[in-house]
Amino acid sequence: MSASPDLHPASPPVPDTSSTFHHLLANTLISGVSSSFLWFALTFWVYLETRSVVTTGVIGGAFTLASAVLGPVIGTFVDRHRKIHVMRATTALSAACYAAATVVYVSAPSDELLRLTNPWFWVLVLSTLFGSVAGALRGVALSTCVTLLVPVERRDRANGLVGTVSGVSFAITSVFSGLVIGMLGMGWAYAITLTLTLAALADLFVLDIPEPRIVRQPGDTEPMIDIRGALEAIAAVPGLKMLIALAAFNNLLGGVFMALMDAYGLELVSVEAWGFLWGGLSLAFILGGLLVAKFGLGPVPVRTIVVANLVNWIACSVFALRSSIVLLTIGMAVWLTLMPVIEAAEQTVLQRAIPFERQGRVFGFAQLVENAASPLTAFLMAPFAEAVVIPFMTDGAGADSIGSWFGTGIDRGLALMFVLAGLIGIAITFGVWRSRSYRLLVATT
Repeated sequence: MSASPDLHPASPPVPDTSSTFHHLLANTLISGVSSSFLWFALTFWVYLETRSVVTTGVIGGAFTLASAVLGPVIGTFVDRHRKIHVMRATTALSAACYAAATVVYVSAPSDELLRLTNPWFWVLVLSTLFGSVAGALRGVALSTCVTLLVPVERRDRANGLVGTVSGVSFAITSVFSGLVIGMLGMGWAYAITLTLTLAALADLFVLDIPEPRIVRQPGDTEPMIDIRGALEAIAAVPGLKMLIALAAFNNLLGGVFMALMDAYGLELVSVEAWGFLWGGLSLAFILGGLLVAKFGLGPVPVRTIVVANLVNWIACSVFALRSSIVLLTIGMAVWLTLMPVIEAAEQTVLQRAIPFERQGRVFGFAQLVENAASPLTAFLMAPFAEAVVIPFMTDGAGADSIGSWFGTGIDRGLALMFVLAGLIGIAITFGVWRSRSYRLLVATT
């Protein structure tokens, strides 16, 4: 990626660009539906056809790992190019990947495609993976667009709107991915996704984002991945490293959800019911985003992050105590309501603390650090659950010692993983709350 002459100064003016911001949010909704719908559908389809927790965990972990590795590349690219060009490029890449996956799905023999030793299966998965990752990485550019298009006093509410759009996207994809896989099949999932992605790409060519420019001097060179610039910007803000580390740790534990949640839910209900359930639960995500958009985050967004994390880990340690879809629904409703609050608060802190010309690099680096943790857990926990914890709670020592009140079987082995993750999360969050870094960041932002 070569440097572009279209760069921006550190403190861009923020005119009245509300219509542009809302147009961008609508386009983001289309793109988000495309990416998450297909990834949900692929995960459901592979698990139902193979019944392999390991394969599902690997697929889920691969998505986050790819997002993490490519985060600094996209972040640096965002800082050096106009934001609209970045969004067009990532959306075009998604469309190309989905087209390739569709060709593979249509062309490969159906009776061989789902064999894990078949190379065409992994071509299909990887094409879908990189298309979904490219769509997800638009979020790095969108975070800088909030700074570019929204006055500082309204950025927390704008970040809440971004969370609301994510929740709406989640609601749509959760319901329809389950329905499409249960009633129509994976081929329709590819056709729908490719159509939506092409529509989002066409819309981006009628959208323009006003952005100041400066002319680069001939001979100026910068690295394609500027991690050093991101680290310098983070180190300049006291306590900011703690915030990124906390997010990384939460994602490390969150890998348990990535690897095991679909398997756990599909042990309790049908795929159609699971899709509808997540569609309903995503209303909680929408609610959290709307609450931020309406009321903001208060004067100390860092405190909001810590309190919300503590509540979430308490919910995580409780919802799996029984094999109950009701308990699962309540726990995930709490979790999903607070997720957009946490994300909006993290975005607001970074937008306040980091100069605009380095925000892409910092958001990309934060994505690397945070998202690299989840696949580590997903890759380790899925086989660990299948080989150790599930047998432990089915007919092993765990079933003998706590099975009388906790229950036994596959779902109870998965449930035990969630309970332990929640207890660890509570302990770490309390430690952060008492730390000097927390106090410094509160004072700074």
